[in-house]
Amino acid sequence: MASKLPIVKAKAVEASKFLTKNGCSYYKQMMEQNKQYVQEPPTVEKCQHLAKQVFYTRLASIPGRYQASWKELDDIKNLWKHRQELKIEDAGIAALFGLECFAWFCAGEIVGRGFTITGYYV
Repeated sequence: MASKLPIVKAKAVEASKFLTKNGCSYYKQMMEQNKQYVQEPPTVEKCQHLAKQVFYTRLASIPGRYQASWKELDDIKNLWKHRQELKIEDAGIAALFGLECFAWFCAGEIVGRGFTITGYYV
């Protein structure tokens, strides 16, 4: 591992030089391409106003998402009623989705333990 340290350090120096040389032009290009999203004047009050807009817009979208979730639940109930017509591909996709949910749960547990596999820090 110690033998890889100079290689990693050299790569970091190279990346730093690249950013120093090209970072400013990249920033200007990105800001020019996305200027329609920049609010003028850039004040604290404007930022607070936009934060409230985002918050209340997300709150306003809850009823639509709620209805969509009930529709999906009804679709799942319908699939369960007609499970004898279920194709093996659909069952495989459902199994993979369940496995992915379990994997994300396990990853969340590991993150919650402070990135330790065996247990919590004491």
